[in-house]
Amino acid sequence: MPLVPAAQKSLTNWLAMIAENDFHDLPSIIAADAVFRSPVGLKPYPGRELVCLMLSTAARIFEDFRYHRKFLNDENAALEFSAHIGDIELKAIHLIRFNAAGEFVEIEKLVRPMEGAKALGSAMGSSIGPQIRALRAAA
Repeated sequence: MPLVPAAQKSLTNWLAMIAENDFHDLPSIIAADAVFRSPVGLKPYPGRELVCLMLSTAARIFEDFRYHRKFLNDENAALEFSAHIGDIELKAIHLIRFNAAGEFVEIEKLVRPMEGAKALGSAMGSSIGPQIRALRAAA
């Protein structure tokens, strides 16, 4: 079953952002109350600002990022991808739930192997760790 039209529009915009490596319009497809679940974080990252920061930073950290398969259903998407961070190859999935307006309301990233998740966590922490802590404290 395909995505509902509003969700399909946001997914199409997301795929264009990934292809162009331009996340300027990312807030337009992320719900204000969105939540991001990290493969290395103990707590979810709530709110549009944190979700946008997490997604755009990870996209810049990944090298040779490629989506492979898409599993779509009404207001849900599972997007399989591969990438590497330095010499560590990884496979991963974005699980996305859309709201009625088609915005991303929940995003979960699953990464394997464990070395890939560790490399991602380390790179994210080095890149935006203090910024994340400040945003969490302000929330």
